Amino acid sequence: MKRLMTACFILALVAALGYFLLGAGLIEAGNLGIENAPPPIAWVAGACYVVGGLLIFLKKRWLWIAGAAINTLVIVFFYTRYVSNPGVIVSAPGLITKIAQIILEVALIYLILKYRKPATAK
Repeated sequence: MKRLMTACFILALVAALGYFLLGAGLIEAGNLGIENAPPPIAWVAGACYVVGGLLIFLKKRWLWIAGAAINTLVIVFFYTRYVSNPGVIVSAPGLITKIAQIILEVALIYLILKYRKPATAK
């Protein structure tokens, strides 16, 4: 289970990296200008993925469920918002973040379904 949690953390860091690069202006999201993709939003999103990735190690199932739900909302929001703008979807930040987030989602769901707390001795 530790390997899976580490993999989830690394995926969260990859998503965060995509957001940080976008926030720093090192990569651009298609034809979006600064007014449509303000850097503070990218910085906050990246920070949320770093914190969320660290929370995975607390081994709290409810945190994994909350993280998976929030991650799903982020993915759905992105695709519904930019479905008519494929340049954003296939841009470097779009691909970096969404590929990592989709794999993270699958891994979190697997973790939620398979993790069992060790029995405590009485």
